[in-house]
Amino acid sequence: MNSEQMHKARSGKGFIAALDQSGGSTPKALKLYGVEETSYSSEAEMFDLVHAMRTRIIQSPAFTGERILGAILFEMTMDRTIDGKGTAEYLWQDKGVIPFLKVDSGLADDADGAQMMKPIPGLAALLVKANSHGVFGTKMRSVIKLADATGVTNVVRQQFEVGKQIIAADLVPIIEPEVDIKSPQKAEAEVLLKAAILNELNALNADQNVMLKLTLPNIVGFYTELVQHPRVVRVVALSGGYSRADANIALAKNSGVIASFSRALTEGLTAQQTEDEFNNALGTAIQSIFEASNT
Repeated sequence: MNSEQMHKARSGKGFIAALDQSGGSTPKALKLYGVEETSYSSEAEMFDLVHAMRTRIIQSPAFTGERILGAILFEMTMDRTIDGKGTAEYLWQDKGVIPFLKVDSGLADDADGAQMMKPIPGLAALLVKANSHGVFGTKMRSVIKLADATGVTNVVRQQFEVGKQIIAADLVPIIEPEVDIKSPQKAEAEVLLKAAILNELNALNADQNVMLKLTLPNIVGFYTELVQHPRVVRVVALSGGYSRADANIALAKNSGVIASFSRALTEGLTAQQTEDEFNNALGTAIQSIFEASNT
C-alpha cells in the first residue's frame, strides 16, 4: 500500500469524486451531460462517450489533488487510458488524486427492507488487477430502505466480510451501506446502521482499516463516533439524489465528513460547453463541494 496515499486519505483536505457509473446508470449520466441515446448505437460506443466525459473532467485544470482527494472509477475506466497512461496511474501521478475502484456487481433483490450486494465472482482477480494499476482502495454499495434489524445487519455483515478480503489484498475498502433518502424510516434505519457498523468496526484488528460511505444523516453529527473511530480512515457522504446545493448544506453541518458525490459533482456540465465554460462550471462545483467538505 502506498503510504503517501494513506496519509492523504486520512488527513488531506478535499473530497472524493465518484466517477463510477457503470452499465445501468451510464445512459442517464450521458443524458444529463447532454448526450442523447440517439448519439450511440451500441454499448461500446456508449462507453467510449462516457470515457470521453470522464477524461474531460479528469484532465480539466479544475480537477487536481488540491481540492480532490480521490476518485472512484468503474473497472472499464481503470482499463482505459488518458494521455497514453492508465486512468488510475494518471490520476495519482499527474493529478495527485487517489484512485479507487468500484468492485461490486450490483444489487440483489429486496429482502428484509434492504438490498444486499450480488455475489462478486471475479473479486480476487479484480483486486490483483487494481493493485497492478496502483489503486488505493475499492468501493461497493448496498441499499437500506427500511428500519428492519435483519436487513440492516445482513447488509453490514456482508459489506465487512467482503471488506476483509479487500484488506487482505492490501487495499482499503469503502463500505457503502446507503440508506435511501426516500425511506419512510430513514432516521430509525440510521440508528440500526450505526450500531451494526460499530459492532463490526470493534471486531477489526489494528491492521484492518476501512472507509465508510454513508447517506447524510437526519440528525446532525450522528456519525461523529464513526469519524473518530480508530479503524476508520475517513467517512464520506453520498449525495443520494439530493441536489448539489442541498447536499452541500447538509454536508457542511456534519463536521469531519467529506463528500463522495457523483451526480451532484457533474450537475450542470454538458458536452456542448466550450472548454472555458466547462472548466469554469466544474471549478465552481468543485469549490462548493470542497468548502462543504472542509468543516
